[in-house]
Amino acid sequence: MRDYERLAFLHAPDATLILADRVILRASLRVEAVFGWAPRELEGQSIRLLYPGQTDYELIGERARKAMRAAPVYRDERFMRKKDGQVVWMEGHGTALDAADPQRLAVWTYRPLESDGPAGALTPTERRIARYLVNGFTSKEIALALGCSPRTVEVHRANMIRKMQVRNSFELVSRLLSTGSEG
Repeated sequence: MRDYERLAFLHAPDATLILADRVILRASLRVEAVFGWAPRELEGQSIRLLYPGQTDYELIGERARKAMRAAPVYRDERFMRKKDGQVVWMEGHGTALDAADPQRLAVWTYRPLESDGPAGALTPTERRIARYLVNGFTSKEIALALGCSPRTVEVHRANMIRKMQVRNSFELVSRLLSTGSEG
């Protein structure tokens, strides 16, 4: 008899990872198309490899850990890094096998979001700033991370607010994180 569970995992339509303490134990075949890494290249590596930076890794990890203690499935949208260094907007879903310790063993799936989605109209610099905004950084913190002035960050934020046709930073972040955004 065929091992249907193994086949389902390997050929899942989304990039699928099994993690133990944020280390990749197994990766589905779709991981290569989504992230550019062969499954065997990721297995045994920290999931940190797929994040644009250490801060993203820490903040998103903590947010997911808290949410997975409260609900069986966590969903978010975030920037992630491909093997070639390209940062792309992704939808992630995670479930913990032990709600008391969500990072002990978890299953995650990732799907790239269309470039015409919420971040599609933004310049590369605006996308970098958006990555920090959705993770709760202030203009000063973003400026420090990017090596520019807080005023430069504020100008880019104002441009993003105008492009996304929202009224303020809160609405901007909500729009960036929402699925199926208009315009």
